[in-house]
Amino acid sequence: MIHLLLFTVLLLASCTESPNSSQPATETETAIPSTDSIANAIALTHVPEKSRERIRTEHAIEQLTPHVISAPGHVAPDLALVAKVSSRIPGQIDKLLSTLGDRVTKGQPLAAIESLKLDELIQEYLVGKAKTDVAKSNFERTQQLLDENIVSQRRFLEDRGQSIEAQAVFQHVREKLLNMGLTAEELNDLEHGSHLEGHTYILRAPLSGTIVHQDAVLGQGVAAEENLFEIIDTSRVWVFAELPIEQARRFKEGDQGEVVPRGGLPIQAKLSYISPVAEEATRTIRFRFDVNNTGGQLKPNEYIDVRLIDEQLPMLSISSSAVTMVDGVRGVFVERETGYHFVAIDFGQEGGGLVEVKNGITLGDSIVTAGVFDLKNALLQESIEGH
Repeated sequence: MIHLLLFTVLLLASCTESPNSSQPATETETAIPSTDSIANAIALTHVPEKSRERIRTEHAIEQLTPHVISAPGHVAPDLALVAKVSSRIPGQIDKLLSTLGDRVTKGQPLAAIESLKLDELIQEYLVGKAKTDVAKSNFERTQQLLDENIVSQRRFLEDRGQSIEAQAVFQHVREKLLNMGLTAEELNDLEHGSHLEGHTYILRAPLSGTIVHQDAVLGQGVAAEENLFEIIDTSRVWVFAELPIEQARRFKEGDQGEVVPRGGLPIQAKLSYISPVAEEATRTIRFRFDVNNTGGQLKPNEYIDVRLIDEQLPMLSISSSAVTMVDGVRGVFVERETGYHFVAIDFGQEGGGLVEVKNGITLGDSIVTAGVFDLKNALLQESIEGH
């Protein structure tokens, strides 16, 4: 009977034990520290006085955080500052007055072209001028005689018609020569007996810039409209870039951006053109910046980077100078009554010296923005002394 009672007591005691109490905790079952546990574990209660003097804080507030959107781009010449120079008359190059690489000004001679066609037009011009003067003189004399009733009305009308006709023919030849590049001063010299040297046609620069292409050599025969030189003024250039459609919708013409040459300093530029049509192959929108390039920093056809600032809704943001790393964790130091606590942060986008905070601190927290390095040193010193 006693043995039976003892067996029952032992059986009840074994049943009251937890089924897991006899199983040791495995090494793989470790707790993941929360943000609060990190803050409590990494805290500074004592900071040297000299370090405290360098510490500055600011409150976490909601503000617009500029988002920097970058895109690859390339430089192109402003087409309003590009000239392909061709002869307007057939002939043969007699002299080269400017060559590849020369910096030229508007109206500067580039080449002298001998032309039989020019000779013919000059002859027509001089003959036309003589006929115009004679017809005009006859008409003026007839008008005087008509006033004195010496000539008939019919004679008056005939002389007036001849004067108008001669003037029209002369003006037509004059316009041809002016369109070929001759100046009014040169034509005036022709009328007063001074002739162009050998009647050569002078090809002139239509704008100021640099000769970047030359197809003209001495003795070369040229046809009308044949390109001989290309001149580009790079004091203003175009910069093109492309953005996905969803990003492109955030911007408008006139928005401020930056053009960043590779290995060079950023250049401020305004967005001057947004294509109304998406690129068929890439489904992107083409942008253009008109960039002042008087210093020649940008070279047409080079690759560059383009940056645009996109400001969205206000979010909890702090200065990027507050962000640091402690034990491989990215976060900030928060000033509290018990000292300075390092808090791990879940950050969002960065831009304009600000960084968004998704999680880790709350509105109004006092964030250390200056003296962060001093706090890290003090934390390291405490760690060393603790060991």
